[in-house]
Amino acid sequence: MKDIANEYEGETILITGGAGCVGSNLTRRLVQCNPEKIIILDDLSSSYKWNIPKDDCIQFIEGDICDDQVLKWTFKEKPSYVFHLAAHFANQNSVDKPEKDLKVNGLGILKVLEYAHLSDNVKRFVYSSSGCGVYGLDSTMPFKEDDISISLHTPYQVTKLLGELYTYYFHNLYDLPIVNARFFNVFGPGEVPGKYRNVIPNFMYWAMNNQALPITGNGSETRDWTYVDDIINGLLAMGIKEDAIGESINLGSGRDHQVIDMANKVNEVCGNDAGIEYKERRDWDAKNKLLSSIDKAKKILGYKPQHDFYEGIENTHQWFVDNWENIQKSAEF
Repeated sequence: MKDIANEYEGETILITGGAGCVGSNLTRRLVQCNPEKIIILDDLSSSYKWNIPKDDCIQFIEGDICDDQVLKWTFKEKPSYVFHLAAHFANQNSVDKPEKDLKVNGLGILKVLEYAHLSDNVKRFVYSSSGCGVYGLDSTMPFKEDDISISLHTPYQVTKLLGELYTYYFHNLYDLPIVNARFFNVFGPGEVPGKYRNVIPNFMYWAMNNQALPITGNGSETRDWTYVDDIINGLLAMGIKEDAIGESINLGSGRDHQVIDMANKVNEVCGNDAGIEYKERRDWDAKNKLLSSIDKAKKILGYKPQHDFYEGIENTHQWFVDNWENIQKSAEF
């Protein structure tokens, strides 16, 4: 990590969606790299200002990635690295609000790419795609990067793939140095629970409120949960590895765990005796199992997941304990 950190020293870095889980953790790590400036652009529609790290090098801009005036102001700072994490998240949210999903995840990335191209200063544009989204039922597990699907089940999956197509367009026509990071089931400190958030922070919140944890299915379903610090290691490498330019690369743990095992661990660390309740699966939830191949990430990025899944749940619980007052005020269900 020392060589990677040196590459960001003295640089100006833009993180869209920087107040979220991945963005706040990426910001915290980049602060240690002694950059000139870290610009966080976030409209706080699904994140919170209290979650942004505090440092003199951080500049926070509250604004919409679809707003040209905001983007003009932001790119006047001439960022040399852009990490595009802003998104309309995620599957159920996109099913409920497909037009907003298309606007944020489609028009939004198009506009950010346009300004990155026009600034003529961007050394790397890293886009947060979705490994859980771009692979379909016709893809073979473990999912490999060349086995994407066009037979998808939610608008979120469609627009995440659309974002990749736009990054390739700007790379192929304008030589913009892009990398697509396909995240798998990110979890860890920094993610506030809510109606449209991920299962682990929601389970953590309900367990700490002594509620039964609702499993949609029978619990044998598996997910490739990946601790956020491992995701950050992958993103930082994507920003500087030359062989990553023009590539889509999975960032997962390369291991899967059953939903029931995750739920039981959450109840254990929270001391929750309310147990589990089973509910019908959602119509769009068609994938019983998710598992990434991380061979490409290992080869190109030197990527190696370092965090144990159950230890990650314990770390997440500690973050909830430390930030419980803010979480209780912010969680929206």
